[in-house]
Amino acid sequence: MNRRHFLERNSAVLEKPVWAVAGAAAPVGAPQQQDPPETISRYANKVLPKGLARTSSTLAPYTGTWGYAQAAHLLRRSLFGPTRTEIMAAAGSNLTAVLNMLLVPTAAPAPPVSVSATDTSVAVGQTWTSQAFDQNFEGVRRASLRDWWLGLLLNQNTSLTEKMTLFWHNHFVVEISTINDARLGYEYVRLLRQHALGNVKQLAKDVTVTPAMLRYLNGNQSTAGAPNENYGRELLELFTVGKGPLIGPGNYTNYTEADVQAAAKVLTGWRDQGTVPVGSYYTASRHDTTTKVFSAAFGNARIAPNGATEYQDLVNLIFQQAETARFLVRKLYRWFVYYLIDAQVETDIIQPLSTLLIQNNFDIVPVLRALLGSQHFFDVLNMGCLIKSPLDFTVGLLRQMEVVFPTAASNLVVQYGMWDYTNGLSYVQQQTLGDPPNVAGWAAYYQTPQFHELWINAVTLPRRNQVTDLFISTGYARGGVKIVIDPVALVQSLPAVTASDCNLLIDEFVRLMVPIGLTANQLDFLKTALLPGLPDFEWTVEWQAYLAAPTSTAKKAAVTTKLQAMLRALMGLAEYHLS
Repeated sequence: MNRRHFLERNSAVLEKPVWAVAGAAAPVGAPQQQDPPETISRYANKVLPKGLARTSSTLAPYTGTWGYAQAAHLLRRSLFGPTRTEIMAAAGSNLTAVLNMLLVPTAAPAPPVSVSATDTSVAVGQTWTSQAFDQNFEGVRRASLRDWWLGLLLNQNTSLTEKMTLFWHNHFVVEISTINDARLGYEYVRLLRQHALGNVKQLAKDVTVTPAMLRYLNGNQSTAGAPNENYGRELLELFTVGKGPLIGPGNYTNYTEADVQAAAKVLTGWRDQGTVPVGSYYTASRHDTTTKVFSAAFGNARIAPNGATEYQDLVNLIFQQAETARFLVRKLYRWFVYYLIDAQVETDIIQPLSTLLIQNNFDIVPVLRALLGSQHFFDVLNMGCLIKSPLDFTVGLLRQMEVVFPTAASNLVVQYGMWDYTNGLSYVQQQTLGDPPNVAGWAAYYQTPQFHELWINAVTLPRRNQVTDLFISTGYARGGVKIVIDPVALVQSLPAVTASDCNLLIDEFVRLMVPIGLTANQLDFLKTALLPGLPDFEWTVEWQAYLAAPTSTAKKAAVTTKLQAMLRALMGLAEYHLS
């Protein structure tokens, strides 16, 4: 497998296989329908914007108005689809208190469990993570892992833990399907969650010898006689310091090919352990015991033989480089704010955040607090300017529309099945939880000049529309349970005055679901969908009639169909795809 294919062709991410959105998830090993290859649209960016400054705002603490709009912006970027209740609670608090809440790590969840009788090694409802590896069970265990992870996104609390866990997954990339051991995949995800709001230098050390990474980038094959350069190269290029401009043969400014070779020697001797408990171990006889010499990019540093802790010396050396902090902060900026980093942003945002990261010995929370609490973050030009990722779009839809999923207590197997179906919806939109397309992560976060435009193309846009149409109408049924949007229940949760006034009702849905203000024509379009050719008071009459006779099928159908039409029109707007 060529994990560096992303360097050769930037449209590779657009050629993922898909299956029918409304159908069940494809069974393990089953052939999958392929859509025709998608090429970059002729309307996509050809170059990054130049000569036009977007903002002039800085990292100074935000002291402006705090209300629904600001709370919604912060939570849209920090969570996967904040609910109205979450936004209202944040709006009724203050920025400092909300940031304090967001920056508290979520407690470690119970591990994924078996939900398939196929895995005869463990009973349904019990975890498979401590069982011996068996290729016969690998498919259902891997599905269980992905579904459990998706369930964590759906059931997140008001914490950055889930958003940052996915950020680190996109940064320290492992493809779970490639390593072919769901137990190693679980250990990898557990590690990312543990450090999601922790210390990135420690995470870099731990992920270097986590068994999934050792297997994914062939560190388990690296010996003194044949050092494998895969992980050493990605550690430098993609995970820490970055390349910089090419200034000579094999010299990328921030490191050289000789540095890759020296790093590879440092990392020799480590192997993944597939026996229970899974982990990694160091074998001294496989380790290169020479002194490793690095280039002038690292001050001609030397790493002396240091056995099982030598890899930590390497990570410490890399994190001594100022460019490592800048590289990490730029990725955080593109994740939370915007893809374009111009000269002003580099000077006023990236540089001071990098200094803050270094001053805090690479603890990530102070950086997130400064960025998410800044004037720059709440600059109007940074609101509603990102295209939602497929996971943001899909999970956000289900959370904001308060779709009710079965509980583990009521039906564990169906609960995992519903999570599995939701994973399938994200998959057909070209984002697979646990499997970025290559070692660089999802192209929307690095591919110049399109960046997040890549989420929307001739394959994925119809898929998004199918997803919203499905949940607005029939929903998805499994095991006698259905997940579907209940628009009447949503409206009943609103204040009575809002629920009975068509204009207030539409405004409430708009401010929940759309990050930027709509025009008068767009609002009229939504009202026409709700009340085609009817006066405003007709909604009040029909809603009050339903409230007076909630068991009447006809009266409930009258308000349901109107609400469904309005939601379908709202979700069909381009603005709905923005965060």
